[in-house]
Amino acid sequence: MAVRAYILLTVKSGTERRVCDKLREHNEVLEANELYGEYDIIVKVQAEDLSQLDDLLTRKIRSNPSILLTYTMIIARSRKS
Repeated sequence: MAVRAYILLTVKSGTERRVCDKLREHNEVLEANELYGEYDIIVKVQAEDLSQLDDLLTRKIRSNPSILLTYTMIIARSRKS
């Protein structure tokens, strides 16, 4: 079963747009949006399993030097309106 999650990011000032564009290049990324507030970017992702999610976080996202902090929330249950 697929694993979906939201990832909140804090990035270096002025890199928000560039980081969003880079994140959208990954197949697991469904959405990447810039925010106003405590976090700079929110990313909605879908991975085949927790191992793929871990790989996305460690090798593809956290390796970006412009990303200072990640906060991941795995979706437990999804409901449509």
